[in-house]
Amino acid sequence: MYLTTYRPAPPPCDVTDQDFIPASTDRLDRLGRAITFRTVSYEPGRGTPQELLKFAAFIQDSFPVVHSSPLVTREVVGNFSLLYRVEGTDGSLQPGLLAAHLDVVPVTEEPGWDAEPFSGQRKDGFVYGRGTIDDKHNVMGQLEALEFHLKRGHRPRRTLYLAYGHDEEVGGHDGAKKIGELLENRGVKLEFILDEGLTVTKGLVPGVGKKVALIGVTEKGSLTVKLSVRMKGGHGSMPEKESAIGVLSQAVTNLERNPQPNLWGSGPERDLAEHLATEMSLPHRVVSSNLWLFAPVMRWVMSLKAATNALCRTTTAVTRFHAGVKENVIAPEAVAIVNHRVHPRQTIQEVLDHDVRVIGDPRVQVQVVSSLVPAPVSPSGQECPAYMAVQETIQQVFPDSLVAPAVMIGNTDTRHYWKLTSAIYRFSPNVMGPGDLARFHGVNERISVRDYERTMNFYFHLMQNVDKPLVGRGHEHEGDL
Repeated sequence: MYLTTYRPAPPPCDVTDQDFIPASTDRLDRLGRAITFRTVSYEPGRGTPQELLKFAAFIQDSFPVVHSSPLVTREVVGNFSLLYRVEGTDGSLQPGLLAAHLDVVPVTEEPGWDAEPFSGQRKDGFVYGRGTIDDKHNVMGQLEALEFHLKRGHRPRRTLYLAYGHDEEVGGHDGAKKIGELLENRGVKLEFILDEGLTVTKGLVPGVGKKVALIGVTEKGSLTVKLSVRMKGGHGSMPEKESAIGVLSQAVTNLERNPQPNLWGSGPERDLAEHLATEMSLPHRVVSSNLWLFAPVMRWVMSLKAATNALCRTTTAVTRFHAGVKENVIAPEAVAIVNHRVHPRQTIQEVLDHDVRVIGDPRVQVQVVSSLVPAPVSPSGQECPAYMAVQETIQQVFPDSLVAPAVMIGNTDTRHYWKLTSAIYRFSPNVMGPGDLARFHGVNERISVRDYERTMNFYFHLMQNVDKPLVGRGHEHEGDL
């Protein structure tokens, strides 16, 4: 095999640059205020419409240059989603699209928040609240970058779309789906899409001491199945040899003890290892440089932790179990819900066939509740100019980080944009360590002031880097143009 080599890194974005966007008090106040809008999505079709309307009005008031510019058009799609179009001067350049979402997940009663979850409070160098990393920081960071750009008199060459769905957390069917259909019906073809996604990681990639910025080039699919068993019920004093609960419990145990096959090395995770091989510690470097021999070892290593195991295979999570109504009544029915996140190299049918085979009991009925096939794998590396533009922007703003393609284990609104381009990437410009992963949809969601500053500058420099034909180049500041 070959080891991937990096092109020379561009000069880093620096606080002394004329085009640096500082995390000023007014910008931090706007982010904090954005967090106060309780734009919660509870389930498909059930959200918080009044909060979404107030958030949209706040956005309009907060970015006067964006909303008064003759270059910018704003549309409301699906009643609450927002679509901006920034008109470019060069019609030969296909448009790009930056995506994010306006909604957030609910806050549970779980204790432990260091600040009220919808306060947007700044404390000890962090901004706290639901949406600070999923996903209002991207919405506000993109708009701050565009406001800064236009205020400086910039006239873009490449047309740029900003798409903000309002129900991403529950599937995006009323928001991003309608945006995607609208653009498709208008015949829009895009050069690239960048949505929320993986981050700059610390201590998450085995054998690599440096930070690693992971760009999601695909998303795992999903499959939710319902397992049900119906058997004779009755009084608890006269039980049969087997019960519905016992049979279903054995089925669940079989699924957990016999996971889906480990497919590490057959998908984009192989590219991840090859990109980073030269930066790994010696034992890991030997393994990653000789995957033809050591792929089984790598599969075993990656399967040891939940976070890396999720990159290797279709995961199996038993998320719900229902049975029984009274302590002395034998339940005639038991039901379990199993959620799979499907590896890009597996089909929905293959996952389902594995479940049926492993359960091995015809009394257990297996019913598909919902499914989503894995996303197409977008090109990466030097043969793809759009990917390289994202990589170079990361290198500018996170100069101490390596960059590599990876698999996004969750799902984003990009599922509704597959027909618009083959170059779809998922990256959120903030730094996450092992202890930060639980903050997504969890307690103490927060973003550091420094990371929000990086977020604004990342989007600003990305807008610069894609505002020309996408060919190899170094970092440029406005003063260098």
